[in-house]
Amino acid sequence: MKKRGRVFKYGDNVDTDVIIPARYLNSSDPKELAKHCMEDIDDSFAKKVRYGDIIVAHKNFGCGSSREHAPIAIKASGISCVIAKTFARIFYRNSFNIGLPILECDEAADNIDAGDEVEVDFTKGTIKNLTKNQTYQAEPLPEFMQKIISSGGLVNYIKHIDNKV
Repeated sequence: MKKRGRVFKYGDNVDTDVIIPARYLNSSDPKELAKHCMEDIDDSFAKKVRYGDIIVAHKNFGCGSSREHAPIAIKASGISCVIAKTFARIFYRNSFNIGLPILECDEAADNIDAGDEVEVDFTKGTIKNLTKNQTYQAEPLPEFMQKIISSGGLVNYIKHIDNKV
């Protein structure tokens, strides 16, 4: 499974209230959440993001509250993957639950810049910066996590398994 896109770059401690501000939590509609994704840190994000783009950040991405709205807003905006040095644990789990692939990689987070074109291979764990002709190595996603992502999240994955039984 591969994803390719242009990079939006952020720093440390991007919290869930910045990803989707609390004032928009009255909606659970992914399209509505996507309109306001990242607006308190990057007010032009929703206008500039294209399907397949990638977020790269530093440490503790997704810290703060446990709201599932944050990874939903990111995924609905068109972001295909988030790469960071580290993720807040609840954000990490919520991302896979809703089918948003994420990878931890210090070297990629340090060397990839905003606007770079990046290709991610989740099976191999490779992150290729096509702009700089550099490759970084993350831990490959286990097969079952790839199946959860390709199913669109944990609920759809479980439904798929139930239909096979």
